[in-house]
Amino acid sequence: MKSAILATLVASAAAFAPAQTGRSATTVSESKADLSSLASGLNPVVKYYDPLNLAEQDFWGKGNEATIGWLRQSEIKHGRIAMFAFVGYIVQSNVVFPWAQTMAGAAHPSPDLVPEAQWDAIPLGAKWQIFAVISMLELWDECGGGGALPHYTKGRQPGKYPPFTLFRDNVHFVLDLYDPFGFNKNMSAETKERRLKAELNNGRLAQLAIFAFLCADKIPGSVPLLNGIAIPYAGDPMIPFEGQFSYF
Repeated sequence: MKSAILATLVASAAAFAPAQTGRSATTVSESKADLSSLASGLNPVVKYYDPLNLAEQDFWGKGNEATIGWLRQSEIKHGRIAMFAFVGYIVQSNVVFPWAQTMAGAAHPSPDLVPEAQWDAIPLGAKWQIFAVISMLELWDECGGGGALPHYTKGRQPGKYPPFTLFRDNVHFVLDLYDPFGFNKNMSAETKERRLKAELNNGRLAQLAIFAFLCADKIPGSVPLLNGIAIPYAGDPMIPFEGQFSYF
C-alpha cells in the first residue's frame, strides 16, 4: 500500500512541480573547461583524460551540458556503489552475521564461500526485495524528490541526492540519505569541495578494486596481486539471478 502511495505522490509531484527556469546555484562542472579544471585537482599527474571525447557529445539531443551532467552523475553514482561493493566484499569474506537471514530461521551464507557464491545462496525473494528498494531510490533520484531538486541534467549538482521531504510529510517518516542528522549543515565550502574530490577519487579506486576481485575470482591469475587471496568462482558475476531467474 505504501509503495502505491509513494508512486502516486511521485507522479503527482512531477506533474505539477513548477518548471525550472534558472540554473541551480550549486551547478558544477557543466562544460568541458570545468571538467578539465576539476580533473587537475583530482589527479595532478593524469589531469584531464577523455580518450572517447564523451564530454563533447550530445546524448539524446539534450545538449552538451546535459550530457556532461549525466556523465558526472553516472560516475559519482557508480563510484558510491563500488565503494559499498568493495567494503561489502571484504566484510562478507570475513564476517557472518549471527542472526537469522530469513523468517524461516535460515542462517546467512558462510564466509567460507566467495562473496559471489554467497550472493547466489541468498533466497530469490530477498534478492527481489533488494532490487525493489534500489528501484525506488532510483525513481526518487530521477524525479528530484518530487520536484525538490531539478534533474541532474538540468542544473542539479551532480551526485546530490534529493531529500525525502515529500515522502516523510505524506507517507512515513524516513531519514535523508545524506547527513540525516544535520551534522554537516555548517560545513565550509572548502571542506565540501575537498570531500567531494576525495569521494570521486575513492569511487574511482573502488571501481578498479571491486572489478579486480571479480576478475581474480572468475579468471585465476588475471590479477597477479590477488594470487593466493582470490577464491575461484564457477558462476557468472554478471548474472545476478543465475539459476533462479532469467529473461533468456
